[in-house]
Parts: sequence; C-alpha cells; structure tokens
Amino acid sequence: MSYTKVILKPKKEESLQRFHPWIFSGAIQSIEGKPEEGDIVDVYSSSRHFLAVGHYQIGSIAVRILSFKETIIDDSFWLEHIRKAYNLRVSLGLVGTEYNNTYRLVHGEGDNLPGLIVDIYAHTAVMQAHSVGMHYARHQLTEALKAILGDDLHTVYYKSETTLPFKANLDNEDGYLYGNEVEDVAVENGLKFYVDWQKGQKTGFFVDQRDNRALLERYAAGRSVLNMFCYTGGFSFYAMRGKARLVHSVDSSSKAIYLTKKNVELNFPGDPRHGAFAEDAFKYLEKAGDAYDLIILDPPAFAKHKNVLRNALQGYRKLNAIAFEKIKPGGIVFTFSCSQVVSRETFRLTVFSAAAQAGRNVRILHQLSQPADHPINIYHPEGEYLKGLVLHVE
Repeated sequence: MSYTKVILKPKKEESLQRFHPWIFSGAIQSIEGKPEEGDIVDVYSSSRHFLAVGHYQIGSIAVRILSFKETIIDDSFWLEHIRKAYNLRVSLGLVGTEYNNTYRLVHGEGDNLPGLIVDIYAHTAVMQAHSVGMHYARHQLTEALKAILGDDLHTVYYKSETTLPFKANLDNEDGYLYGNEVEDVAVENGLKFYVDWQKGQKTGFFVDQRDNRALLERYAAGRSVLNMFCYTGGFSFYAMRGKARLVHSVDSSSKAIYLTKKNVELNFPGDPRHGAFAEDAFKYLEKAGDAYDLIILDPPAFAKHKNVLRNALQGYRKLNAIAFEKIKPGGIVFTFSCSQVVSRETFRLTVFSAAAQAGRNVRILHQLSQPADHPINIYHPEGEYLKGLVLHVE
C-alpha cells in the first residue's frame, strides 16, 4: 500500500534517526500528493530514503510517527500495538485484581501510539484522541480493545470533544462506541470511587496520581490535611485511610465537590473527619490560618502552551508561597505540576523561589513523577509531564 509521500529538507531526518516521534512543519521540503488531516503518510529523507509512516496533521507538529518501518496501518497493526500495551500493564500487576481495576492502558507516545489515550475503569474503557488520525481509527481501535480485553470489557466511551484540533471541523460528539451507559465503581489500591467520564475532566479521574496518593497515605497519620484542587477527592480518601485526624477537600467546582463527597461516603460512610468546600483555592488558602500540617497542591495545568509559561510560573510560585506561609511547623507539602511545558528543573526552581519568599526552611523528601502505566518514551522526553515534590517545612 502506498501512502502520500512527505519529503524532508536536507539533514532534517536526524531527529527521526533518533526515533523522535514528531515531525515539525518547518522540516518538510515538499509533499507528493494532497493529504487531508488525519491521513497516513510515508516520510522520506531529501535523498529519498524511507524514514517512517505516520498520521498527517495541520499545525506545528505535521506528522506523528506510527512506525519507523515500512508498515501497513491496518487492523492487525492496531491489534498488535494495543496488545503490547496491555501486556505491559499485566506485567505491572495492574490487571485482573480486585484490589485494582483502574489503569491507563494506552499512553500516547509512551506506547508508540501518539495521539491516543485509553484509561480503564473497571469494565469501561475511556478513549481519547488528540489527533485527527486517531479519531478516524477509533472504530478499529475499539475492535482491538474488544479482542484483547474480551469479557472484561463491557463499554467503550469516546471522549475527544475537547482534545481534537478545533480547526479540523470534525463535528465530533462524545459517546459510546461499544456498549451502553453504565456506572462502574472503579477500584484503586483497594479504595473505591465513582468516575464521571462523560462530564468530568480528562477521562474522568487522574489515574496518573495513583502511586503518589499511596505515598501520601504513609504521611497522613495524625495530621490535619488540606487537599487543594481536590477534583473527585483522590488524595482525600487515601489520607483518611492513612488515619488523618481531619481532611478538608477544596475545589472551585461544585460538581467536583459533589463527587468528592460521594467518593468519601463510598469508602468511609458517615466519617466526621471529612469536610468539602467549593471555593477558590487562593482565597481559601489566604484565610486558612495555620490549621493544617499536610497540604496537597495538585492544580490543573497552569501552562498548556509555551506562550503562557511565564504567567503559569508566577501562579505556581504564588500558590506554593501561600502554602509555605500557612502550614504548621513540621508540616508536609505535596506539590505538583502537570504542565508539560514546565520542566522538572523549572518547577523545582519555582518552588524554591516560593520557599525563599515565605522565609521557611524547606527540605525535599521525595521527587515524584508519573506511574509506570504512563510510560515515557526515552526518545520523547516531552512525555514526562507530571512532576512533584514532597517537602518538609520547618
């Protein structure tokens, strides 16, 4: 099968020879044919040597690489790649246990499927496309999921309205590709939670914080815990299982607070230690006093693009400085950034500046990242988006 040919400028093949999965538009010399966004194209060097095959798209990233070998992108291709991703999760012990039925099955470039995210919540797969090519492949991908997961898969929900390029004019609607509407109770490390994959953020839950929530549980005993930007309460009920003295969950979204209360009640019915508040994070922290000795700061991405990086860093610095000012002596701060454009070094420097501004003595106890079911392709360092610090504040 012959695809449209994308010819690179001289020496622009070097990144592909290092197996980086993106081709930027400025590297392209010419295109033989008239590909539509989402079409599959072959990529060649200026000397006409085959380099890769991938999805064509309009924008800064012009091609997302699917294979560095001459390959036909068909049903068997998708089946093979989904199977490899699944087998990795099996080897990690994330599949087929009552203690955990929630995990990320496909993590974009980390699983050599750029532009595709699939999260598993019990018997539901939530699929999210970040490229037009993956949008067009959604039905083939659904069939691959059905073949590999078998009877464990009851539904596939497609949730890409907010992630697909808006210029593509796809008239896409979220909805079920397989099965019907259900309300699965997901389980993570033995704790239960409801997931709103239809209207919630991302795919409905932040699976990437699983290991970090488990770490927080070890620090919670006897502490007064404040979970800022709590979303559906993940860190909160880990803190409660860790024998926290009290746990307060704060989010500006009343829907998030509603789900937090439902999730806490699902795990700790009638427990008086928990309180939930729909308030602005900065305002809540400003008036918090010194009531807390463990604070979690897990805000949404302040910077999704480099052109807003400066303002984002100011936001991170302000947020952490207030937390450092308010926390009790001997307190612990779990602080995170999920902004891909904020490097680990930049985030650490920003938190350092916040500590200096607050005038507190702060020590790093742990440096955190994303879990193993969010693998980072070693040739694609941009995939390391989640970074966090656990800090002791004297």
